[in-house]
Amino acid sequence: MKTSTDPRHQKRIVRMEKLFAYEFQNIENDQEIQPIIDHIDTIDKKIIEIAPEWPIEKIAKIDLAILRLAVYELTMEKEAPDKVIIDEAVELSKSFGSEGSAKFINGALGALIK
Repeated sequence: MKTSTDPRHQKRIVRMEKLFAYEFQNIENDQEIQPIIDHIDTIDKKIIEIAPEWPIEKIAKIDLAILRLAVYELTMEKEAPDKVIIDEAVELSKSFGSEGSAKFINGALGALIK
């Protein structure tokens, strides 16, 4: 059973927070997020494809950080099952995002795996 103290969940929180911070300041050589930053253009193109009604610059920064992390995990890292990654992203959005974040993230990531 997943708990909030699960090390994988904690790692995702740290990565999401750093990706959020990356939007406001250039973070380089951070082992936690450097692979994601290295592929950010490819990740953002995927986000544009799965959420065409929302331009990248209009997506809430925290939602964008969660999406970038999840898209990276789903398409490049592939260390966990798709359902686990999506569930974690939705949980992060419930904890850190706005009221509609979870629905938006779930729909966008669902479109990605179809």
